[in-house]
Amino acid sequence: MGLFDKAKDAYQLQKQAKAIKEELKKTHIEAEDSGVTVTISGEQEIINVSISDDTWNKVKSAESGKKQLEVSFVKACNKGIKKAQEIGSERMKGVFSQLGMM
Repeated sequence: MGLFDKAKDAYQLQKQAKAIKEELKKTHIEAEDSGVTVTISGEQEIINVSISDDTWNKVKSAESGKKQLEVSFVKACNKGIKKAQEIGSERMKGVFSQLGMM
């Protein structure tokens, strides 16, 4: 394989990776913990956070409500990020295998 062919292959892989990145941007993952729901893009950016009315009513009347909400938020974010990483890794697997990385 000549240098031109290698450059052409690298360009095609770059195009594939860019297309996957665009696809991940449009992919939304929801993760929930104790009534706190976080929506995260496939690029691991937080898009939305919502708190169920039931959870809100429980935490605002509880002495430790603020801390409970913070813990649930962190857990929901971590679940969403982990799922986004798994999805991104799965979709990029083909590109990595073509590069001989998997």
